[in-house]
Amino acid sequence: MFDSFFPKPKLFFLSAVLWFFVVLAIWHLGAKEWADSLALFGRGLAEVAPGERGPFLTAAKSWVYQYIVITSIMFCLLWAYFGRSRWFAWSVGGSTFILVFTYFVVQISVWINNWYGEFYDLIQSALTDNNAAGVTAADLYSQIATVLYILIPTILARVLFTYFVSHYVFRWRTAMNEYYMLHWKKLRLIEGASQRVQEDTMRFAAMMEGLGARFVSSVMTLLAFLPVLWNLSKQVTELPIIGPVSGSLVFVALLSSIFGTILLAIVGRKLPGLEFNNQKVEAAYRKELVHGEDSVERAQPPTIAELFAGVRKNYFKLYFEYLYFNVFRFAYLQGSNFFLLIALVPTFVAGAITFGVFQQISQAFSRVEGSFQYLVNSWTQIVELMSIYKRLKAFESAIDGESSDEPELGMA
Repeated sequence: MFDSFFPKPKLFFLSAVLWFFVVLAIWHLGAKEWADSLALFGRGLAEVAPGERGPFLTAAKSWVYQYIVITSIMFCLLWAYFGRSRWFAWSVGGSTFILVFTYFVVQISVWINNWYGEFYDLIQSALTDNNAAGVTAADLYSQIATVLYILIPTILARVLFTYFVSHYVFRWRTAMNEYYMLHWKKLRLIEGASQRVQEDTMRFAAMMEGLGARFVSSVMTLLAFLPVLWNLSKQVTELPIIGPVSGSLVFVALLSSIFGTILLAIVGRKLPGLEFNNQKVEAAYRKELVHGEDSVERAQPPTIAELFAGVRKNYFKLYFEYLYFNVFRFAYLQGSNFFLLIALVPTFVAGAITFGVFQQISQAFSRVEGSFQYLVNSWTQIVELMSIYKRLKAFESAIDGESSDEPELGMA
């Protein structure tokens, strides 16, 4: 699954994590002061005082972005020297590009969050005391135009990025397909081998990219929005019952996500096994039908009825497990929409924040809470991925010479 695409996968992923912390440490130890000597562009851009929004690309931000791109290229060059493989351009270069692009998307989200604060404050001024502040239509149109300059190229970039990711996923699938076909003489003896090569490789590559990208995006969103939400929490007077707390909204988001994650992990603990068993009974049923295409003696009604009864039994178990799993899941997700409003009631009553600040808090809180809720929002996909991983792992055991043709592994 990984060896076919990534060079030395364990070392590669470990080195990526270590590289991230090394680059972060170098930045805080003084690299952010090297702009004058190392920056390729951006020295003439505007400087913005702390707390002000300013344009998306400032002098300081320009150096941050250049530093990230430069260190990312260096990481790729190191792996080009130490572990270059056939799929290097896609596995190392493509993965690095996905991470860097995700970082820029998060930074755009932070800038837009600040824009919302200013824009809604402007609307509040226009609605207060019959527009005593003298806000004009031109002022509002100007603010909207400002964000459009960022959103339009971002939309185009994300369309091209989605196109790139589609090719990335297919390259990963191709690598797995070629790897399995090299060992087809061993693998063909395993029940459902054809579907594992055809379908499971496709689903595994797509789900790994999707879940992996969302995980990285969640981490980067936390790194970007936690300081924002912490600073915004200073304007929250107190929490209900608890009273004043530093960084109050950060703790509300954290506790909300921890509660939801533990809740769904408990109620959904049986789902991975049922998904795994579901593929076993489906494979047995499908195999008999395939044999029935070539032989009149196979796929007879009694046999088919028995096999389909196994399919029905497992599906009904799966439906029941998802029934009460979704009761807790949807109840939690709907209830979590009110956590912020409840937390801000004392602040609303005290009149301590403007409408624009509330919008900033709402946007930042949803970003942080959503990132903390990665497992909650991805649980069903993770369950399915675990099932696919178990099937492919059992599949690969035949390549390593392990026993892989036992009944419990004979599914597609």
